[in-house]
Amino acid sequence: MTKNKLLIQIKDLEVTIDGKEILKGVNLEVNEGEVAVLMGPNGSGKSTLSFALMGHPKYIITKGSIIYKGENITKISPTERSKKGMFLSFQYPSEIAGVTIANFLRTALNARRKEKLNPLEFRKMLKEKMKELHFDEQFANRYLNEGFSGGEKKKAEMLQLAVLQPTLAILDETDSGTDVDALKIIGNTIKAIQKETKMTVLIITHYNRILQYLDVDKVYVMEQGKITRSGDVKLAHEIEKTGYKK
Repeated sequence: MTKNKLLIQIKDLEVTIDGKEILKGVNLEVNEGEVAVLMGPNGSGKSTLSFALMGHPKYIITKGSIIYKGENITKISPTERSKKGMFLSFQYPSEIAGVTIANFLRTALNARRKEKLNPLEFRKMLKEKMKELHFDEQFANRYLNEGFSGGEKKKAEMLQLAVLQPTLAILDETDSGTDVDALKIIGNTIKAIQKETKMTVLIITHYNRILQYLDVDKVYVMEQGKITRSGDVKLAHEIEKTGYKK
């Protein structure tokens, strides 16, 4: 069996925010097409890692490197990272009044494409995506996240994922604030997109409930700014039973 090629490698990464050190030498690798899970207690640095990977200027990398597709991207802008196929689903998505989901998605998609889609072409494509994912067509006409429930905000993030089709999707607590029905839609959406596009997924979560919908390859545990354990999906089930302090 051919081993998948390494997609992203995080080497000895140290990150500070407002002068406080959060990540203290993180090492993590994910291969092409894999689903990796990052778990850990509150305040362990999981979200800090996601923002650092996408180049958020508030998160200062003081040591280490991020190698993506064989290229050192540690110092390039978030825009360039996005154009290279990286995507971050936020734990707390922002509301944008006056901007519909459809217009937001068309602008985001065209920013990544050489050949731009006109509104009619995009609407046709969006309609097909929403049908595949069993989303109500009217959902795309709503203002981005305005008045949305927790589950609706996460579903909007999944629609972005389906339209943009990144190479690497970093999903920060996609399962938080969702009920059972929304969680099932989100889990099945991730699996369907991953199966279709072969994208690599890094899921950040506290719980293993979303993992029942996915084929997980790796599980990492972060505590106090470092990766302390790694394994397969059995590790996630063990944590669910015994907690982080075994």
